[in-house]
Amino acid sequence: MSGLSIQNVTKQFGTFTAVNDISLSVPDGTFVCLLGPSGCGKTTLMRMIAGLDLPTGGSIALGGSDITKVPTHKRDLGMVFQSLALFPHLTVGENIAYSLRIRGTPKDVQKKRVEELLAMIHLPGFADRSVNKLSGGQRQRVAIARALAISPKLFLLDEPLSALDAKLREAMQVELRQLQQRLGITTIVVTHDQREAMTMADTVVVMNKGEIRQAAAPVDIYRRPADSFVADFIGQTNLLPFEADSARRVTVLGQLIDGLYAPSSGAKGLLSVRPEDVQITAPGNGAISGTITFIRDLGGAIETFVEAGGSQVIAVSSPRSRPEVSVGQGVGIRLDPETSVVLAK
Repeated sequence: MSGLSIQNVTKQFGTFTAVNDISLSVPDGTFVCLLGPSGCGKTTLMRMIAGLDLPTGGSIALGGSDITKVPTHKRDLGMVFQSLALFPHLTVGENIAYSLRIRGTPKDVQKKRVEELLAMIHLPGFADRSVNKLSGGQRQRVAIARALAISPKLFLLDEPLSALDAKLREAMQVELRQLQQRLGITTIVVTHDQREAMTMADTVVVMNKGEIRQAAAPVDIYRRPADSFVADFIGQTNLLPFEADSARRVTVLGQLIDGLYAPSSGAKGLLSVRPEDVQITAPGNGAISGTITFIRDLGGAIETFVEAGGSQVIAVSSPRSRPEVSVGQGVGIRLDPETSVVLAK
């Protein structure tokens, strides 16, 4: 099998299980983001893929070959660490060519490859510049070029953009994704930034407590979360308690939601409703009754907070479709059964 294959991988540190029986297939040329809160096991999984840690159990294969116990330097991969780890005493060109030099690549080939990579990362003519004189974004590009110098089969990045300011970070997310698409290299990024994962990835792997909770395309993760953890972790959502009758019809906050059904009769659980899918209307006529408690104008969006049946419901609208309501006003809430996700217990 081509690409990266992780089969039943477990990593224990003493009695603590950091990664628990994880299996994941990454096809050639895809961009995968490992996403989750601190301590979820994403960096440990990345370190095992890189060969920096050995699994307690399971196997890892790359391009059909088992690399579980293969040393890092023989795995044909490039890696960018969070700290970037550039050599301050070397020039930009010498940093990029470092892996080629230790492999004994002829100097003329090194020079040509450095020039190619500098053009690729939009830093032509920077070969002789000191890395100490580069901006944060430029240093990031150099670290990426250095990792790509040997044309690896697999490109690993461990929270590579975390040290950048917000505006530069977003620009680098787009640049990195475009670079990956241009090269067609299999890429895995560890991040805790949801926006970063949603921007760059073909597949987002959401992890928690050492396990994969869902692995899917960004739009599926957002629109069809597998459970309440994924729904709550990715973006903003309303998690509302529901119960179903014998005909599987769903009642939320005391109101039967027409057209919404649970997977089984009598089911109970949570309903995930994204704020942009909540409609504020006049009370009555089958709407959930509530009271406006807070309104927040974010410029590009308006957030309206509603207390309903002991729960807080957030609705998001654009300035043009802003509801004409005020704090303390009684309103109705309508939920779209097509975009509401039933997460039964």
